[in-house]
Amino acid sequence: MVDVGGTAVLANRPFLLLWLAQLSTQVGGNMVIYGLTIIITAAYASSSPISALFLSFLLPAIIFSAIAGVFVDRVDRRHLLIVTNFLRGLAFLALFFGGNNLLVVYLLMIFVSTVTTFFGPAEASMIPFLVPKNQLISANGLFILTTNVAFVLGFAVLGPFVVALASAQILILVVAALYFVAAVFCWTLPSSPPSRAEGVTAGQTVAEAELAVGTMVSQFKEGITYIREHRSVGWSLSYLGITGALVGILGTLGPKFAQVTLGLGPKDFALIVLPLGLGIAMGILVLNSYGRFLPRRRTIEVGIISMGVLLVLLSLVGPISRFLRESAASTGLADASRVVSLLALVMGIAFLIGAAYALVAISAQTQLQEELPEDVRGRVFGVLGMLVSISSLAPIVVVGPVADIVGREPVILVAGVIVSLWGVASLASRGVRPGESARAPQVPSGAPIDPVTAAISPNDFGTAAMVGPTPPSGVPGRASEDDKSPR
Repeated sequence: MVDVGGTAVLANRPFLLLWLAQLSTQVGGNMVIYGLTIIITAAYASSSPISALFLSFLLPAIIFSAIAGVFVDRVDRRHLLIVTNFLRGLAFLALFFGGNNLLVVYLLMIFVSTVTTFFGPAEASMIPFLVPKNQLISANGLFILTTNVAFVLGFAVLGPFVVALASAQILILVVAALYFVAAVFCWTLPSSPPSRAEGVTAGQTVAEAELAVGTMVSQFKEGITYIREHRSVGWSLSYLGITGALVGILGTLGPKFAQVTLGLGPKDFALIVLPLGLGIAMGILVLNSYGRFLPRRRTIEVGIISMGVLLVLLSLVGPISRFLRESAASTGLADASRVVSLLALVMGIAFLIGAAYALVAISAQTQLQEELPEDVRGRVFGVLGMLVSISSLAPIVVVGPVADIVGREPVILVAGVIVSLWGVASLASRGVRPGESARAPQVPSGAPIDPVTAAISPNDFGTAAMVGPTPPSGVPGRASEDDKSPR
């Protein structure tokens, strides 16, 4: 039986320390994104600096991820974990003393992102070194679940709490301490020397790095070919690409939207972020309780259309709030006007967007796991990682400068319309069979497929790629009859 909760594997002390290091760095990383967003929003009127901040995180990962694993195999992974955490802690200390200088912020974030690119493969490769084979699923599942929790905890809870209690600068100091603590945890791990350390020259390492890039390109092409031949897989990837793009759009435009449209101070951005995180948690709870009874693709399509409609409402929240307040006042319901205030409406919409996001992201991950044969999963997930990076990168590059010219609300409105139309196109691409919407998906007797279990429990292809706050992986299962319908 799979121990999805990870309680048994946590009895393994070395793994527990590695997991605590991961928890420290994941929470700290999300906290610092929130803190820097607050600092830049308070100092600059434009949305473009926020776009540049996210670019400084994304670009190094895209550039170096193909070759990082080659170099990880050439060093003691324990040493690499210690050094990368220590270097990132030093970088955040430098960031604390660097103040609001944008150039310093961007250069340090590029450095942190580059170091993290090498940290990730080292951390993932330590898991099978520390735990027995029969606990690998639990160990990987716990790491991926922690990534989801860390996003909400760091960005939506602890980050806003520290900023409200002290300041964004103090938050960065706290994050530096978390990385130093993670380095101490990694110091206690057993040594994990490279298997072929002897006789490896720098030239050989460079040659293997070039081979790794060539292999990645070749497998990427194979993945594209498979996706072209299987439309349902292509649709699932498109859903995840859309969620990745929305993370980039809301992350870029959200701070200034809260400041300009809602009149909130930089520290009050938590009033928007917290409902979003709570909505994600609610979506996960709904799927955990009822997901196995819901038609997978129909759930995704409803979620995508809902996100699009909610984004449209968010762009029109000012006029909607004024209309509702005037209607409430004209009927003598003074107390009701408070409920329909601008801030209350935005918080409610943010909560629903978070819930819809969870429905789409987790259900799409699960559908991919159900549909993909084992021999092509790695290649398709490689395409997925590239797709999500590109779909997150493109809006970050575009929406900030465009919003500075035309305003944030029109950009959010256009994004909402596009997302809604994509959901409608997905519905139209396969039609509706009689009785389909009322029929729950069929699952193997005695082995129901739980979307959340599938989303947090990696299979034998290892740690899956990350998709924003909702990482993929899954348990193999048979696609439901509903989801086998022609797309």
